Amino acid sequence: VHGDSRVWKLVSRVLMAASPFQTGSTVWLQKDITLKRRKRGVHLVTDELVSAVPELSSLAVGTAHFFLKHTSAALTINENCDSDVRADMETILNRVVPEDARYRHSDEGADDMPAHAKSSLIGVSVTVPIANGALAFGTWQGVHLCEARDSATP
Repeated sequence: VHGDSRVWKLVSRVLMAASPFQTGSTVWLQKDITLKRRKRGVHLVTDELVSAVPELSSLAVGTAHFFLKHTSAALTINENCDSDVRADMETILNRVVPEDARYRHSDEGADDMPAHAKSSLIGVSVTVPIANGALAFGTWQGVHLCEARDSATP
């Protein structure tokens, strides 16, 4: 959402099918989640997302879809164990989309257009299966917020 930079809002759409309390029915839950502000970089946000959707714990099976309402940040699923992966991802993104290129769009500074490009390359949504009351990641997986701007603004 333009003007809502650095306060990341996610729409979490959770499809709850065949939960222990809703056998044979499909239930939809949608809520806005506001993540805490973060500096530029790649940040693990899985625990923050899970805490914001306590309803997950009552589900036997389903799908959680997280959508970021932002144009200069992104969501991805990647390794959650070694923080070097997050630092290396930031390095790779900066090499793929350098700030010193001559972009036409620079309304909010030199990091503005590169941030939009990084957001588009990575994407603003992830979908994760739900099993037995938890997000059903593979080993070492977690949700990462990729913040591509240098300075936070309200």
